[in-house]
Amino acid sequence: MLRMIVQLHPVVIMLAFVAVIVLLLAVRRRLARGGLAAVPPPAVQIGNGQTIGAREEQDDYFASAETPVGTIAVLADGISGLANGRTASTTAVSTFIRQYMNVNSEREIAAFMAQAARQANRDIINRLGGVSGGTTAVAAVVCGDSLYWGAVGDSVIFVYRKGDFIPVNRKHILATVLEERCISGEITAEQARDNPMRKRLVNYLGYESFESMDIGEEPFRLKPKDRVLLCSDGLYNGLTEIEMEEVLGKTIPPYEAAELLIEAIERKRLKNQDNATIVILEPAL
Repeated sequence: MLRMIVQLHPVVIMLAFVAVIVLLLAVRRRLARGGLAAVPPPAVQIGNGQTIGAREEQDDYFASAETPVGTIAVLADGISGLANGRTASTTAVSTFIRQYMNVNSEREIAAFMAQAARQANRDIINRLGGVSGGTTAVAAVVCGDSLYWGAVGDSVIFVYRKGDFIPVNRKHILATVLEERCISGEITAEQARDNPMRKRLVNYLGYESFESMDIGEEPFRLKPKDRVLLCSDGLYNGLTEIEMEEVLGKTIPPYEAAELLIEAIERKRLKNQDNATIVILEPAL
């Protein structure tokens, strides 16, 4: 009996070796066909870039997170004309990201936006303890082909689509109010255009009279190859749409596009360049 085992041992080894080779070939064929479950690509690719510009402090702040519900990005631009802009912007972004972790379904996103904005406003006021300060904020959540958004202040959300920049939110600045008054006939076009306070913020977080942030009533429907851009005013005031399109029109990943946009601003060396930040979301539709 022992002799039989010894004689069969090389055969067993050979059979095992052949079995391994067959298995490896099968795995290779299935990988080539995409038959094996590989690590899936992210539902949303994210890129971001930032420069301090000609300012002494960086008051812009941003963050992103992904949950089973969707991918969120938040950008806040602390008001440089007030003290503690950095504190206000970091507090706002942190509050939004923390609150988003409690969102359990797509149906809750609009309510989350409104609640997070109110909580961020309270958190900023409490942290500053009576010292003036404030920040703008834009938040975007991508769920499949749906873009949910909220905005307060003059930071903006664009959807870049085949060379076009589609504005998603409106700016909370005096110019917007003046334009509405002009349309209603209360003031002339010249009065609206020539007002020296046109760029003054009329709503922001950390403001005692803050009421609410603008929230999309319906999700914005995204199409394949759309890119969602969150920009502080230093970004969109520092580059023209033509200059931005030269970068965004390239077939490059979002992180590379964001870096190139910031490099384009820094090359200009503008004397009064504000802090500039951009976050790019590209869903895999």
